[in-house]
Amino acid sequence: MATKQVDGTATTKAAPRGGISQLVKPDAALAEIVGSDPITRADLTKKVWDYIKKHDLQDAKNRRAINADAKLKPVFGGKDQVTMFEMTKLVNQHVSK
Repeated sequence: MATKQVDGTATTKAAPRGGISQLVKPDAALAEIVGSDPITRADLTKKVWDYIKKHDLQDAKNRRAINADAKLKPVFGGKDQVTMFEMTKLVNQHVSK
């Protein structure tokens, strides 16, 4: 944690508590994509998008749709295609605090 001076006394800055800075643990299905180490929600989303881009899984005609491959299909609840808004909800079902 960082410290800062307030009125000549050192204080510690509070650690982030929630939202996208919260550490989460991926389950086995999601760990196939992002790894099994605890990760922030922000980094989790970034790694999922990196995987999608690397494997060219964004639909060519409808860029808001993501096509599932063998690793993403279990994360997507068995669906072949989801929207990027649906994806966030489905990915969050595969993490624990």
